[in-house]
Amino acid sequence: FYGRRTHTLRTAQAAVDRSKQSAYRDSKVDKRNFRALWIQRIHAAVREFGLTYGRFLDGLTKAGIEVDRKVLSDMAIH
Repeated sequence: FYGRRTHTLRTAQAAVDRSKQSAYRDSKVDKRNFRALWIQRIHAAVREFGLTYGRFLDGLTKAGIEVDRKVLSDMAIH
């Protein structure tokens, strides 16, 4: 912080409170965005083999394979 937020206690505390609220709220948004990104990457990789994302995940669950979307996305990239 700079300006009045560094020198005045009341405005500094208010700024810190607002920043904590934003950080908490935006961490939830980041989780949603990353999950959507992972799903898009998996979907694009599975399309090359003539499958849809839903059928691919259904096949994984029926085969008893438990891998999360983050790992699947990384595998799709590399």
